[in-house]
Amino acid sequence: MRAASRSGETCFDWQDEETWAPALAGVDAVYITYYPDLAFPGAADTVGAFADLAVRNGVRRLVLLSGRGEEGARRAEVRVETSGADWTIVRCAFFNQNFSETFVDAVRHNVLTMPGGDTAEPFLDAEDIADVVVAALTDDRHIGQLYELTGPRLLTLADAADELSTAMGREVQYVPVTPEEYASELVTHGMPKEEAEPISELIAEVLDGRNSYLTDGVRRALGRPPRDFADYARDTAATGVWNLEEKAS
Repeated sequence: MRAASRSGETCFDWQDEETWAPALAGVDAVYITYYPDLAFPGAADTVGAFADLAVRNGVRRLVLLSGRGEEGARRAEVRVETSGADWTIVRCAFFNQNFSETFVDAVRHNVLTMPGGDTAEPFLDAEDIADVVVAALTDDRHIGQLYELTGPRLLTLADAADELSTAMGREVQYVPVTPEEYASELVTHGMPKEEAEPISELIAEVLDGRNSYLTDGVRRALGRPPRDFADYARDTAATGVWNLEEKAS
């Protein structure tokens, strides 16, 4: 196995097609994750062009990380499904790990601001995604499967803040904001405006209630239940990632 990225030993850049073929040399299975998101304009065409190139270069299996309730993501899924490769689609709910990566500073400061209203979401652990992806890359029984993955229960963002509060032993408050307010906050924290605005709109879109239901994707793929948000919050709090002193050290 090898990882490919803009700064890794194996160079790969979605915006530079010249890096694609060298990254595929000697590869027979690929896990595709697109940055910044499959819902962005042009993403489906880019992923489709990559999938077609991969097949021409001898890749036999493609596994795509996708998102629930995103029209652009579905277009990318179709491009992979029609590429001629053996494929698996891993369509995922909102990641637990967003709270310890993307939103880590907000949680550190005990105020979680997001354009999510009071919508319930079945937050999903990235460890479950990794297990499903490894299975899809290595076991033929997953060929041609679309796995829609969710966590085991629905939580509002206020519920998630309560779980984080319990895990850390201090109160985290959820403050709903508009997409425009959230985009402005992202820009303040260093995200380019051309990324911040569509990301904010996407979060508001997928948290509008369209994904407020559970699926059996993790159990169907792995034969076990998905990891609960409370377990994620407890284990992550123990690492100190949400402690302000850890940020300064």
